[in-house]
Amino acid sequence: MSKSRKRTTPTPDEITYLNSLLQEVLEPKVYHLGSKDHSPKRYDKRTNMYGGTGDVFLMQMFEDEELVNNRIGAFMILPTSKDSCGFHTHGTRNEQEIYLVLHGQGIYLEKDDWDSKPRTFSLQKGNLTTVRGDAFHAIENTGDQPLVIFVITTNEPQ
Repeated sequence: MSKSRKRTTPTPDEITYLNSLLQEVLEPKVYHLGSKDHSPKRYDKRTNMYGGTGDVFLMQMFEDEELVNNRIGAFMILPTSKDSCGFHTHGTRNEQEIYLVLHGQGIYLEKDDWDSKPRTFSLQKGNLTTVRGDAFHAIENTGDQPLVIFVITTNEPQ
């Protein structure tokens, strides 16, 4: 299975589809200190993200250079139960990550290293996960609704 890290731009039809999925879940708006209020800046599409299956979409809320880490606030959307993000680590980027489930159901998997046995947790709305930079994690949509997660990525102290 390919461990794709390639981001592509969704088609206009895919963006319309994502917006229709999200309209009942959330209305993303940013009120950023010193800037005009704004809506999402772009969508990224990741097919077979980190060896996962299907398509994962990231709704990026900030422009480049708007924050120290522009991935700090993004929405991850796994539209169907065929979509997942495979195991990956943020250790090489010196980051930690928090997932806040806003909609849907899924499974969160974590492990200490590539060879460890995964620990599995069922997720639903309101659940929160955390991972330190050098650990590994993955996520799968297991429900019949889109799995929508707000992702907070932080820089680890150096």
